[in-house]
Amino acid sequence: MVLFNVSRVDTTPFDGQKPGTSGLRKKVKVFVQPHYLHNFVQASFNALTEEKVRGATLVVSGDGRYFSKEAIQIITKMSAANGVRRVWIGQNGLLSTPAVSAVIRERVGADGSKATGAFILTASHNPGGPDEDFGIKYNMENGGPAPEGITNKIYEFTTTIKEYLIAADLPDVDITTTGVTNFTGPEGPFDVEVFDSASDYIKLMKSIFDFESIKKLLSSPKFTFCYDALHGVAGAYAKSIFVDELGAQESSLLNCTPKEDFGGGHPDPNLTYAKELVARMGLGKSEPQDEPPEFGAAADGDADRNMVLGKRFFVTPSDSVAIIAANAVDAIPYFSTGLKGVARSMPTSAALDVVAKHLNLKFFEVPTGWKFFGNLMDAGLCSVCGEESFGTGSDHIREKDGIWAVLAWLSILAYKNKDKLEDKLVTVEDIVRQHWATYGRHYYTRYDYENVDAGAAKELMAYLVKLQSSLSEVNEIINGVRSDVSKVSNADEFEYKDPVDGSVSSHQGIRYLFEDGSRLIFRLSGTGSEGATIRLYIEQYEKDPSKIGRLSNEALAPLVEVALKLSKMEEFTGRSAPTVIT
Repeated sequence: MVLFNVSRVDTTPFDGQKPGTSGLRKKVKVFVQPHYLHNFVQASFNALTEEKVRGATLVVSGDGRYFSKEAIQIITKMSAANGVRRVWIGQNGLLSTPAVSAVIRERVGADGSKATGAFILTASHNPGGPDEDFGIKYNMENGGPAPEGITNKIYEFTTTIKEYLIAADLPDVDITTTGVTNFTGPEGPFDVEVFDSASDYIKLMKSIFDFESIKKLLSSPKFTFCYDALHGVAGAYAKSIFVDELGAQESSLLNCTPKEDFGGGHPDPNLTYAKELVARMGLGKSEPQDEPPEFGAAADGDADRNMVLGKRFFVTPSDSVAIIAANAVDAIPYFSTGLKGVARSMPTSAALDVVAKHLNLKFFEVPTGWKFFGNLMDAGLCSVCGEESFGTGSDHIREKDGIWAVLAWLSILAYKNKDKLEDKLVTVEDIVRQHWATYGRHYYTRYDYENVDAGAAKELMAYLVKLQSSLSEVNEIINGVRSDVSKVSNADEFEYKDPVDGSVSSHQGIRYLFEDGSRLIFRLSGTGSEGATIRLYIEQYEKDPSKIGRLSNEALAPLVEVALKLSKMEEFTGRSAPTVIT
């Protein structure tokens, strides 16, 4: 039993320690400043009620990015000093964000203990390394991100903090080996348990999906599979799930060794950054040497996002959640008794709306931020939800879940092919095209302008709000650009009143809604660590079966031209092209 003491360390506030819905994200060089991480952690303890700290069990882990190992030791020592009873750490400090949510909700310690919250160390899909990004966020006892009331309190405490508590003489814990280390401090025992990162999450997945049917699909010589973890934390789960449990070939795994710098890549699962997977799936600029696999998928740094691909075929995230919802009851045992409801973020295409209407399901349109889905799920109103930013999930946890989405798609493929494994396979493309034939197609694209001057970005958004006061002027501009584009019938800033707690979220995105169901949406994103990111969403709904097979860029070209001219994008930002097109 190792003894430790508690020290009170004087400190001063930092500017800009305001966590958003995704936590606090900054460059590593900011986090390694003396007291910077300590201030945020102490402010978090101060913002929580006493019973969620003193005597509590906390999870401390993340995606393994650079500075995570040091941060885990600091948070562990501060937890001990603040009266936390035990800390749970995933082996090697690795837990995906969805796995953290699962551990909070499902894991029971040997002594009967349950976690009441977690510090998750991730900057999600942002790059890692000494010159790149780090992040931290706090999740609550429901497994979901801290609500705005808590994040606002954390920020308030960071502006006034004068000291933090730390058990500076507590030895560093070996996080490479599973087991329990016992300590004793002024207030009694303090334990640190390092546990297997994957076992709790795999147990949960096996309770949701029919692994045997997926295994049968993967064993078919006609079905080929590829999964790219982009050197993120999904690699800690990929072999156990896809190879050991489901029987996939180990050669089907790409970049599944977690690395502090994600192998020098950008761990964002889209057509721009998942280059190796995109090329292997036949969607690169040149034809691959080998025949592409039937199914491919990728994860981001903390494994809460996903990209789904078929052979030479991209599935938009908006279509993906709609297709999962449309097939969930038949294909996924967890949903066999029916869906409680479905929800999407406002910028996500309306493909899910059409499914909800067709199946007579409750439907919700919420602001961007997973906490809004969490409220609906906690109230029993939502089973499946998704965001256009490659986030898909269900009420099994309170975070989006990239591997869950991949298993959902494999389940749908297994269901569609259960009597056809000897015949021609029903492919990813077949499933999507059949969905369009049934529900119509939502042509959709997103333009991201990253690291734009923050002042210029705000000026552009203010201009778009002001322009909304005169729809006649808007339509005059549009007609001058493209006379073949429908008129705008309504324009606003999206506002959401939460049906569960009554809270109101304003200024959630600028919308231009057209008479034919098309939409243009402009948002500022807070997920980057410097500058601003402007996101432009362009959507057109097509019900005519003879027109659902067009190339997306061709179908959307008129609206894209209108959006860029209407917003004066190049004039405000100096950018002649977006950083990323999805």
